Amino acid sequence: MVGASKAETGGGPIRLGMVGGGQGAFIGAVHRIAARMDGEFQLVAGALSSDAERAMASAAELGLDPARSYSSFAEMAKAEAKRPDGIEAVAIVTPNNVHYPAAKAFLEAGIHVICDKPLTSNLADAKKLAALVARTGKVFVLTHNYTGYPMVRQAREMIAKGQLGDIRVVQAEYPQDWLTEAVEATGQKQASWRVDPKQSGVGGALGDIGTHAYNLARFVSGLELDQLAADIDAFVPGRVLDDNANVMLRFKAKGKAPGARGMIWASQVAPGNENGLKLRIYGTKGGLEWTQADPNYLWYTPFGQPKQLLTRAGAGAMPVAGRVSRVPSGHPEGYLEGFANIYQEAARAIRAARRKGGKPAKDVVYPTVQDGVEGVAFVEACVKSSKKNGAWTKL
Repeated sequence: MVGASKAETGGGPIRLGMVGGGQGAFIGAVHRIAARMDGEFQLVAGALSSDAERAMASAAELGLDPARSYSSFAEMAKAEAKRPDGIEAVAIVTPNNVHYPAAKAFLEAGIHVICDKPLTSNLADAKKLAALVARTGKVFVLTHNYTGYPMVRQAREMIAKGQLGDIRVVQAEYPQDWLTEAVEATGQKQASWRVDPKQSGVGGALGDIGTHAYNLARFVSGLELDQLAADIDAFVPGRVLDDNANVMLRFKAKGKAPGARGMIWASQVAPGNENGLKLRIYGTKGGLEWTQADPNYLWYTPFGQPKQLLTRAGAGAMPVAGRVSRVPSGHPEGYLEGFANIYQEAARAIRAARRKGGKPAKDVVYPTVQDGVEGVAFVEACVKSSKKNGAWTKL
């Protein structure tokens, strides 16, 4: 079952702060649930909104000490770094354009960072942030939460062990329908910033969900992207950023095997799709299929044999999947538990950083700042390719 205990990794709950995630913010609540699910973190401070009044009201709702409700992340980083009981880690759950300056402020203050994806709103900032993480030596966790699902870990391990043979085809899709109409025009908060290039960056659906699909494809397959060809569109009149993207992928050769080929479809204008993340990977010896809407199941088809259904914590489940499972087979686990697994890994890494050497156990796996850099590079390469009528573009 999940992770190592606090007794094994040292001390009580990790003192956590949060930037963003105040009233009306969906992802902030998700992060708070995930952080406290295993008792590894305690939220003690926050700059929960750029609006001081809303920040204070949000802090009050969460029971935070009013003295530790801050009007800005800069003030929070400076003040918490001086306190003997200051935060040890911060969760950044803001629009994309705030990720870089906020993460920079806390890293420079000596505080570990857990950041929502995408890493930043542009590649230049992403690279600067990666350099800062390397210089400070602080733990940086990017919450590509789907990497925390047990059957995703299972699929990754099966491929690494060669059960699919040489990988030939990687397909990921992530369709939604919530932006089929111009809901941003109604003032809907979650839509408004996502379609604003000043807050989101150059990618709309690409940055919001395309990065998830791309990260999942890379995480499970273990392949490295060489180049891509993208066709992106903003179908809703007046919308500046993409709401639909079709991307063809060419992966680098691995060993003696030729480079695999792949496709990613990310859309927020696909009626009938709520959160349709799916992954399919095919090799010389077999194939795998995983669907986020049914995350406890992994379909495995050895070539020439009947399709097999592998279940979370069931027969055939590997130790890597068992380590991040919480309950026996047949009891559904999903989005919140997968997210919590990323926080559990973050806790293990942060606790290891307290010890001499600072390295967590080898089985600790989480998306890093480098994964974030690659995600932003993916978005920018897609935009560049599409502007050139889908020309093949190096990452």
